[in-house]
Amino acid sequence: MHARPRSIAALLTALAVAALVMIGSGPVSAAPVPHVGESACTKPAPRNDDTIHIQGCLTDTREKPPKAVPGVKFTVVDDQGKNVGEGTSNDSGVFDIALPGKSIDVLGNTYTVKLDKSSLPEGAALRNPKQLSLKVTPKLSSDVYVTFPIGDATAANAGKATQALQLAVGGLVFSLLLAMAALGLSMIFGTTGLTNFAHGELITFGALVAYGVDALPGTITIAGTNVTIAVSIIVAAIASAGFGWLNDRALWRPLRHRGTGLVAMMVVSIGLSIFLRNVYQYLAGASTHQYSQFSSPRPYHIGPILVTPKDVFIVVFSTIVLVVVVIALQRTRLGKATRAVADNTALAAATGINVDRVISVVWIVGAMLAGMSGVLLGMTQGFDYQLGFKILLLVFAATVLGGLGTAWGAIVGALVIGLFVEVSTLFIPAELKFVGALVVLIVVLLVRPQGLLGKAQRVG
Repeated sequence: MHARPRSIAALLTALAVAALVMIGSGPVSAAPVPHVGESACTKPAPRNDDTIHIQGCLTDTREKPPKAVPGVKFTVVDDQGKNVGEGTSNDSGVFDIALPGKSIDVLGNTYTVKLDKSSLPEGAALRNPKQLSLKVTPKLSSDVYVTFPIGDATAANAGKATQALQLAVGGLVFSLLLAMAALGLSMIFGTTGLTNFAHGELITFGALVAYGVDALPGTITIAGTNVTIAVSIIVAAIASAGFGWLNDRALWRPLRHRGTGLVAMMVVSIGLSIFLRNVYQYLAGASTHQYSQFSSPRPYHIGPILVTPKDVFIVVFSTIVLVVVVIALQRTRLGKATRAVADNTALAAATGINVDRVISVVWIVGAMLAGMSGVLLGMTQGFDYQLGFKILLLVFAATVLGGLGTAWGAIVGALVIGLFVEVSTLFIPAELKFVGALVVLIVVLLVRPQGLLGKAQRVG
């Protein structure tokens, strides 16, 4: 029972190292991709004043390495529609727009950053053609960073069918990351009955640990290849596993031994979520963070569809991790013990199964899955201290939709939710895409309350 987890860890390590091949290379050659900052995105000089700026950098991902995009115009308006700032990207692609007044005047206000589409270079367009504006709300006295990914104009001029396929690619990537988080939540619920509202903070924890490794001075290289992000994934997975064990050992196991009810433990998880979220904000700030290797090299063209090497890596990595965990649950002695504890804890203990040990392993694996999900989510879209909190409702939706406490159910539910969320933006505003997913959840549960793969006798 001990050799199997070590072999799984070795496999995850090998997969993470493989990231340097998938992320660090384009479709033409396997040459390492230098940091964007070496040719673009020169950081603005530090300031010693009490102001908050909105900053960002535009790079054209069709070039290798990504090339700076100068001359693009931006405006910033407040929540009353008043123009409060303007700026243009410079020769390194950076734009820097000062918000009016001191930081105390700005904190908590909502501003909309608008990109002038007509100022984009000929033939270039936003990777997401609907993202011509972004809303930001400064919450700390630090600059706010926003991104407008630029690439080929294919998606912007494509028909509905092509757009749907392109969105489905993004939906598949998102749904697999959602599945990793949902599987961890489902395992914990299945063995303990705990509805853990702090699961979102386990997701954020992984992203923050990886960012901490990525932010260390210098780069981590092997044979001249930048493997910083690969090492970040490995460290985040290990740290998340340890954090999951600590959660159970220091908090949940003592509460279980005291006979604390599930409702009371759920309330504790809400308090833990709020506490951890504030700790994350204090340590990492409220601004959006991105990994140093965030920018993708030139994408693959599959007909009219664009797929980046990063997307390919995430799909392959997530799929293998999910399959390994599910097979381990079904075939290994520890997996069978886990399922026995989930079915009947008292009977499992009576047959000699160490219930506390099984639950500890479930917390370790569940937190590791959540942490790796957070790292990969941060790779796809950047992240802030509320990354896990923002998608927690979708994680719950995927778990409930697939069937509470079932491994395959969590994965199937995540695929349904993730694909629907992205493809639905063809017909509804992007701001409402999460609402649509929850409507699907309600409709399905009205027809099949136990979820898609759940057993009817487990409900009620």
